[in-house]
Amino acid sequence: MTSTTGTIPLSTAAPAAHRTAILVIILTSYFMIILDVSIVYTGLTHLREDLAFSTTGLSWVQNAYTLTFGGLLLLGARAGDILGRRNLFIVGLLIFTVASLLVGVGQSDWWVIAARALQGVGAAILAPSSLSLLTATFPEGHERSRAVALYAAVAGIGASLGLVIGGVLADLVSWRAGFLVNIPIGAVLVVMAMRFLVQPKPIGGRFDTLGAIASTIGMGSLIFGIVHSTDAGWTSPVTVLCIAAGMLLLAVFVLNEWRAKQPIMPLRLFSSPYRSGAYAIRFLFLGAMAGFFYFTSQLLQDVYGWNPLQAGLGYLPMTAVNFAVALAAPALARKFSPALLLATGVVSTLAGMFWLSLVQPGDPYVWAIGLPMVLIGIGQGLAFAPMTSFGIDGLPASDAGAASGLLNTAHQLGLCVGLATLVALGANIGGSGAVAIAAARFHVALTGASVLLALAVIVIVIVILPAELRRRAGRPAG
Repeated sequence: MTSTTGTIPLSTAAPAAHRTAILVIILTSYFMIILDVSIVYTGLTHLREDLAFSTTGLSWVQNAYTLTFGGLLLLGARAGDILGRRNLFIVGLLIFTVASLLVGVGQSDWWVIAARALQGVGAAILAPSSLSLLTATFPEGHERSRAVALYAAVAGIGASLGLVIGGVLADLVSWRAGFLVNIPIGAVLVVMAMRFLVQPKPIGGRFDTLGAIASTIGMGSLIFGIVHSTDAGWTSPVTVLCIAAGMLLLAVFVLNEWRAKQPIMPLRLFSSPYRSGAYAIRFLFLGAMAGFFYFTSQLLQDVYGWNPLQAGLGYLPMTAVNFAVALAAPALARKFSPALLLATGVVSTLAGMFWLSLVQPGDPYVWAIGLPMVLIGIGQGLAFAPMTSFGIDGLPASDAGAASGLLNTAHQLGLCVGLATLVALGANIGGSGAVAIAAARFHVALTGASVLLALAVIVIVIVILPAELRRRAGRPAG
């Protein structure tokens, strides 16, 4: 697996004895922000009852986090380059931890939604800083490949484990516990970060003000429009206006990046087919997984009649397999091509998703849900590491922050666009009774998720694999 080039010399990087501590800090912090994307799914019922949320208001518990997280990622990445990644990492961690406390003690619907939005701000600062710090800390070769593989594993494990933890805590303790647990963890991480993290030399330079404004407002408007469509529909004037404004601002953003001397998102990031392919695949893959998490939770509770605890535990086949495969990913990467691992992972996820889409009310859990989840878990465990590695392939250290921000933006946009699209597909499904309607919507949504994964396979075949063949033949990949 290829790694980035031109990183800071080891003489200015962290001492070897500190790298394990730094890896723990980075992985744990990233695990927290990914966990909080999915931990609310299985606890939404209790949250709704406790604070008397409306149906629309309840959706904003998740959407507020997604909106600020996705909208501010590129800005957070560039700010880390200019102001210093260690400093921004600690600031992001503090914001995220305080916001977790505010969510956990929230006494009204608006309070929780505002605190979730603040969590997203912290995550948008924290996520790009964590990956760029990782690439600055570990030297090229085996050490960095292993670190990147573990970082990527957290993305898959955190999302699936959040469903299990959210269900267990919501049923046995409270929906608040899933957020309050971040407080002691965040406090320890802040102390460790101040002790062990080395400040890479800031890149400095001028701040791309127009690019920052256009990207932040454009991404925020686009995500808001997509989120709004889940309740109001794609033809709603607000939906259309926000999406149109977002696309216009993002077009202005791209034109600005073409001419800016120090762009917030250098367009050279797209010059490699590996990187461009990785961003597209991550977008499609996460779009499919968002539908899987959202609709499978409803299937287990509305069709199978399970409580949140049982629904959370129902994800264990996927979570356990994902964890095992992800831990084996560094060893597998030494034996097999990353392109082969990526292709195998996405195809396995596609097979499991399509199999799961065929479930009918009354089908046995083990055959209709458990076994497909095993395939999805294998796919996640195999796919995330090469997706992440390809996303930062061949880059100098000066572009690590921007690439990390773009990779995480593709991740969050995929979650948002995928879920909104799949919800819209099933919105008008009818049937004779609530169970039949829920099952029909699940079938349509998971079929749509399978289509997204099939598109990801196509990207691998026409972009990643040809680049891999050219590289193996000694020719430039691009």
